[in-house]
Amino acid sequence: MAQLIKLQDYISRYEWDTYRYPTQYIRQKKEQWQRFYSDWLNPVLEDEEQAEAENMEEKISILQKWKERFIKTPVVVEDLTPDEKIVKRKKDLIKVPDTEEELKQVFLDRLLEIQMKWASSTVSQVSIVDSGYYKDSLLRFLLQRFPDTYLVMYRPIFEVKQAAVETDIILITPIGVEILAFVELNTEEVIMAGDERTWTVTAKNNEEPIRIVNPLISLKRSEKWIERFLHAENIDIPIKKMVISRTNRILYATSPYQSEIIDKLAFPEWFQDKRSVHLPLKKRQLNVAEALLRNSLSQSIPRPEWEEE
Repeated sequence: MAQLIKLQDYISRYEWDTYRYPTQYIRQKKEQWQRFYSDWLNPVLEDEEQAEAENMEEKISILQKWKERFIKTPVVVEDLTPDEKIVKRKKDLIKVPDTEEELKQVFLDRLLEIQMKWASSTVSQVSIVDSGYYKDSLLRFLLQRFPDTYLVMYRPIFEVKQAAVETDIILITPIGVEILAFVELNTEEVIMAGDERTWTVTAKNNEEPIRIVNPLISLKRSEKWIERFLHAENIDIPIKKMVISRTNRILYATSPYQSEIIDKLAFPEWFQDKRSVHLPLKKRQLNVAEALLRNSLSQSIPRPEWEEE
């Protein structure tokens, strides 16, 4: 599961310590999955004897005990701060997963909640998150379908000459930086790409063609700011600009300069290539993340418990 290190202008605990959180998360995720999987394979209450003594008259099956344990047992990912742990419970779970794949999805859904919290709070500050992000299918896809060593900045907002500038999705991988723009329509029309300010979407039933803003314009602007931030830190790393559509064909006469277009036909291969990368976190990768986080904006308020103190 990729790591969400920045969400818009919400405060992120990756800003607090960029070098420790990514490795801490990977290690603890592995440990928690092993416990989670072990409990699923061996559905027995640890305090079975005590529970049996307290409920002598009740005939509770092992499966019922397992269901109670599965619902109540939290997935815990410890924070780096000494006084805080992040605990998330799946209260609405009503059945034990039948397959390992179903179990993995339950585990990933819990981790997604943890990642959202890490990307919107620190030990003393918290940002008010738009509830729509919890239902954002693209954000969920990026986090749950890519490797742990991929760091995601989801449309971060940077400070440029005392102004707030929103950029495209930034994927920081062990081998480079990729700036992603997703162009996905609800229907299956073909998108005609070009060098103009707008692209044409083919129309049906002799209707007027639809025009959409050329996503390469935004990608080039995002690339400019990223290069400026990294150059100031003397960081040299490959940067790619990519237009992606999982739902539509994108046709173009000539390939755009220093950019790549991935339409619905090319997407499966591109996606598989990304998932097949098994490289560890790199120091240069974390240097990039720290530099970009340092230049990003964060809006937050003190946590209520800190205000009381």
